[in-house]
Amino acid sequence: MAIPRAAKTQRRTRIQEEKEEVILEAALDVFSMHGFKGATIDQIAEVAGMSKPNLLYYFRTKEAMHRALIDRVLDTWLDPLREFDADGNPEIEIKSYIRRKLEMARDFPRESRLFANEILRGGPSIVEELDDLRKLVDEKAEVIRAWVKAGKIGRCDPYHLIFSIWATTQHYADFDVQVKAVLGPTRSGEGRFEDAARFLEQLYMNGLQVKA
Repeated sequence: MAIPRAAKTQRRTRIQEEKEEVILEAALDVFSMHGFKGATIDQIAEVAGMSKPNLLYYFRTKEAMHRALIDRVLDTWLDPLREFDADGNPEIEIKSYIRRKLEMARDFPRESRLFANEILRGGPSIVEELDDLRKLVDEKAEVIRAWVKAGKIGRCDPYHLIFSIWATTQHYADFDVQVKAVLGPTRSGEGRFEDAARFLEQLYMNGLQVKA
């Protein structure tokens, strides 16, 4: 995990911790909007309301700020998939997963775009983490296969089921401007996430019905 420069030299004070939070909030705004390559330290310093030298006291490079943010995202981003319970009711588990992913799209849109941008540039900051992701998906794919084998859900490719849930739920974070523009002013409020949840639950559960 990336450690702020100040933390390497001395015990951090409350004020230093608050400054680091301000910097990372500003960096999240800039990275999620411009991507890693398009973001600059000057932009982050401006959004943070700090001088560039002051910012660089806490984080020496743009890479250090980006790495710290990626670490934070990965700490929470996979939690909904980790909670996929092999002993649970498949319908409840899948619906809960869809809703948790939509809640993350609603509550953490900048983090979603940060992660998407990192993947689009080849994931150089998360090579080891992508291997952990593969192992987690392998584990949950076995859960889905067991449900299929037990006749609890219809036949499906577990990997593409997971991919499709990622795509349909994260769309509401990564393409939120498009979603709100298309829905228009009467349907683009917070209720759009509940509308999406109900539709996606229906879509997936109908598609996973056991065929007679």
